[in-house]
Amino acid sequence: MSALTPQSDMPTPTTDKITQAAMETIYLCKFRVSMDGEWLCLRELDDISLTPDPEPTHEDSWEDLTDVVEQLRDDTEDPDYLMANERMNLMNMAKLSIKGLIESALNLGRTLDSDYAPLQQFFVVMEHCLKHGLKAKKTFLGQNKSFWGPLELVEKLVPEAAEITASVKDLPGLKTPVGRGRAWLRLALMQKKLSEYMKALINRKDLLSEFYEPNALMMEEEGAIIAGLLVGLNVIDANFCMKGEDLDSQVGVIDFSMYLKDGNSTKGNEGDGQITAILDQKNYVEELNRHLSATVNNLQAKVDALEKSNTKLTEELAVANNRIITLQEEMERVKEEGSYLLESNRKVAKDRTADGHALTEARKQLKEETQLRLDVEKELEVQIGMRQEMELAMKMLEKDVCEKQDTLVALRQQLDDLRALKHELSFKLQSSDMGAKQKSELNSRLEEKTNQMAATIKQLEQSEKDLVKQAKTLNSAANKLIQKHH
Repeated sequence: MSALTPQSDMPTPTTDKITQAAMETIYLCKFRVSMDGEWLCLRELDDISLTPDPEPTHEDSWEDLTDVVEQLRDDTEDPDYLMANERMNLMNMAKLSIKGLIESALNLGRTLDSDYAPLQQFFVVMEHCLKHGLKAKKTFLGQNKSFWGPLELVEKLVPEAAEITASVKDLPGLKTPVGRGRAWLRLALMQKKLSEYMKALINRKDLLSEFYEPNALMMEEEGAIIAGLLVGLNVIDANFCMKGEDLDSQVGVIDFSMYLKDGNSTKGNEGDGQITAILDQKNYVEELNRHLSATVNNLQAKVDALEKSNTKLTEELAVANNRIITLQEEMERVKEEGSYLLESNRKVAKDRTADGHALTEARKQLKEETQLRLDVEKELEVQIGMRQEMELAMKMLEKDVCEKQDTLVALRQQLDDLRALKHELSFKLQSSDMGAKQKSELNSRLEEKTNQMAATIKQLEQSEKDLVKQAKTLNSAANKLIQKHH
C-alpha cells in the first residue's frame, strides 16, 4: 500500500469524504465496488474507513485509517462474510449488466449476435453467478466445478427446456461441461425463457443443494432477485451461431472497464480523482490477475495429474519390459531344453531300431483304436441327435394328445347336449302324436255330426218340399173356394 500513499504535493482526502464513499460501497472479495448511478467505482479495502474521524486532520487521518483497515482485514477473513460480499457484488454486477444490455440493445435497434460486447459481458456475469458456491467434484484431472449439472435439472422442472438441452448435447464442437453450460445460456436467451428457467431452478432448493454450498448465490435471496431481473431481457432479440464458436476454451473474465467511473469526479478534487483512478486500475488488474491465477492453478493441477499419469505409465512400461526380458529368457531356456530332448530322442531312436517294427504295429493299432473311437463318438452323436429328435417328437405327440383330449371332451359335451335335445324332441313328438290322435278322434266325431246334420238338412229340405206342396194344394183349394163363393 506504500505505492498508493498520497504524496506531499497532492491533497490528502479527509476521513469524512472516505466515510461518505464507503457508505455507498458493496463488497467483492477484497474489493469494494461503489455504485454511482449506473456505474461502478472500485476501491481497495485498505484505503477506506467506515467510521468518520471526529477531528479530521491531514497529519493523522491515514494513521487512523491503518487501524481501521487492520480491523477490516480481520473481519474479511470470515468465509461467510466474504461469501455475502461476493453475492451482493455479483447481484449488483448483474443489475448493471442487464440494464446496460437492454438500453444498448434498444438503442441499437437490431438483432444481437455473439460479437456484441455488452452481451458477452452479460454471459460472463451470469457464468460467475452460476459458478458462485459450486461444490467441487473430484475427477481424474483434479477438482472440477461446472454449472452444467444444475442447468440439466431445468428440463425436469420445465418440459419446454428439454429441446434446448437436447440441442446442446447434439452440438459436435462442445467437449466440456462448461462449454455446454454456455451454449445452454445462449439458447435460453434466444428462446426468451431464461428468466422462467432460472426461477423454476431457484425455487427447488432441495435439488440445488446437491450442487451448491448453503451460502451460494443460487441458494440465497440474491439468486431470486437476479432471476426477476432477467425478465427484462425478453424485449431484446438475439441470434447465435454456435457451430463455429469455441465455447470450451473461453476465459470468463468480467470487464469492469465497461462500468467503471470515478466515484469522486463530481465531488472530490483533482488529487482524489487521481488516487481513485489509480486504485481503479490497480483493482481491475488484481481482479484480472486473480482470474489468471485461478486458470494457472487449474492448468498446473492438470499438468500434475498428467505427470502422475505419465509416471504411472512409465512404471508400467518398465514392468512390461522386465516381463518381456523374463519371457525371452524362458524362451531361450525352453529352446535349449527342446534341443536337448531332440538329441535324446535321436539317441533313443538309434538304440531302439530293433523295436521299430513293434512300435509301428503299436502305432497302427493305436490309429485303428483311435478311428474306432471316433466312429463310436460319431455314432454316439447320431444317437444323441436321434434321442433329441425323439424327445422333441414325444413332446409334440404329448401336445397333440392333449389337444385331442380337449377336443374329445368338447365333442362329448356336444354329444350330451345333442342327446338331451333328442330326448326333449322325442318328448315333444310324443306329445304331438297324442294331440294328433285327439284331433283325429275329434275330426271323426265332427264328421259324424256333420253327416247327421247333413241327413237332418236333407230331411228338412224334404219336409220343406212337402210343406210347399201342401201350401200349393191349400192355395189351389182356397182359390177354388173363392171362385165358388163368387
